Amino acid sequence: MDRGPVDPDVDLRVAAERTRPQGPVLAAVAAGGVVGACARYGAGLLWPAGPTAFPWTTLWINVLGCALIGVLMAAVAEDGRTAHPLLRPFAGTGVLGGFTTFSAYALDVSRLLDADEAGAALGYAALTVVAALAAVLAGATLTRRLLRLPARRGRG
Repeated sequence: MDRGPVDPDVDLRVAAERTRPQGPVLAAVAAGGVVGACARYGAGLLWPAGPTAFPWTTLWINVLGCALIGVLMAAVAEDGRTAHPLLRPFAGTGVLGGFTTFSAYALDVSRLLDADEAGAALGYAALTVVAALAAVLAGATLTRRLLRLPARRGRG
């Protein structure tokens, strides 16, 4: 008998699943976060932006990170593919979550507004959102196409 959607606040099976040890997942996210945050920090040291300069480094970090998130999700989570259960927490949430940075993005917008660079701040805010979404789509689409190429060749 199908009871419809499960309410996690009522169904005790869902509550029991929540009590599984999450230590390995948390460790994977933390380790990946260290790698991603260090990479982002290093990029900021290599290509710093002045107080009124357009924050190109943060923009490109976020765009690259979003493209890689699209690649990762298409590569490990589609068409029945499976990956190690810690890959997504480590690489997705950890490395790429630590590499991309909403906080620096928001700080850059605020910094530009404080410097009376409203046009640059609004342009940067809009460009980041559009470019990041386009990067996720492009990364996922390209990955899907590349992963399907060998299957097409084998049918010939």
